[in-house]
Amino acid sequence: MKQRIYKLPLLALLSVLLIVMAGCSGKNSSPSADAAATEGGQGAVVIKVGQTGWGNLEQGLKAAGLDGTPYKIEYSVFQGGNLILEAMAANQVDFGVTSEIPPIFASQAANGGNFKVVAVQEGNTLNQEVVVPKDSPIHTPADLKGKKIAFVKNTTAHYFLLKILQNSGLTWQDIQPVELSTADGLSALISGKVDALASYGNAIISAHQNGATTLASAKDILSGHFLVAVSDQALADPAKQKAIADYLDRLNQFYDWTRSHPEEWAQITAAATHQPEEQALTTLKEGEAQRPSKIVAISDGAIASEQDVADTLTDAGVLSSKVEVSKFWSDALSKQLPASETTKSK
Repeated sequence: MKQRIYKLPLLALLSVLLIVMAGCSGKNSSPSADAAATEGGQGAVVIKVGQTGWGNLEQGLKAAGLDGTPYKIEYSVFQGGNLILEAMAANQVDFGVTSEIPPIFASQAANGGNFKVVAVQEGNTLNQEVVVPKDSPIHTPADLKGKKIAFVKNTTAHYFLLKILQNSGLTWQDIQPVELSTADGLSALISGKVDALASYGNAIISAHQNGATTLASAKDILSGHFLVAVSDQALADPAKQKAIADYLDRLNQFYDWTRSHPEEWAQITAAATHQPEEQALTTLKEGEAQRPSKIVAISDGAIASEQDVADTLTDAGVLSSKVEVSKFWSDALSKQLPASETTKSK
């Protein structure tokens, strides 16, 4: 009897080798992420991540050695959370982090904005201010009456400017609001085209570098809740959902890394945002002292916080009718996330 000799085809042999190599290279991966990758083949899953201001998430994971994901990530940078949600509505972005305000407005789109809030990033509320140019005659928020104030529509700047006016006995109708992007608002302030600027982040840092002074801060107005939004399509895709859960875990590891490597992260931040390293380090330390950055599961308290913001906007006439924010929150990823230590988990 002739003995049959089976020869493994070259293509099959290569496939076996790739599987073995993938199994041995599990650096920076989790079982859920591996499952997400292998459902469509190694690297078949792609998540599109929107970042605000600069590539902090991309550079952060790389600096912390957490960028070796078994899925692909396509990063984009936007100048505000509102723009991330606009891209998400068009299914151009799968994932983004915004303040509490943009989702309220985005949910009013015809398709409900095509997103769900699946987690909360707890963070600091520093560098969210109304600033005026050096030697400005405006000394108190009450002096803003009749003045031109640049602000970023549908963002925290929109909300905290409204609250600061209300706290000073003024209404939206008492000022001349000028809708501008963060970059254009900063330019308008420096060139004298507006009397004040309500903005956040790098725009406020740059304004101070150009001699602007703080008229009012929103650090005690804002909740410090930054909402993690995921597109409806990504949430409905089991492989993408697993990849996003893994990505959130990596972000929490990155935030831990920044606290143990503050000088290194400050150096990266300073280079990317064109500010002195000492200033970036101070901002990082003060922010973490106020409220450490951490991504947590959604909670009744977090939903109530955003509902309060929505109701404030409705009462002020910014929204035409009441918005029930709970309709665009989802607990799909809550079991994979730590609970908040400050608000009750849902």
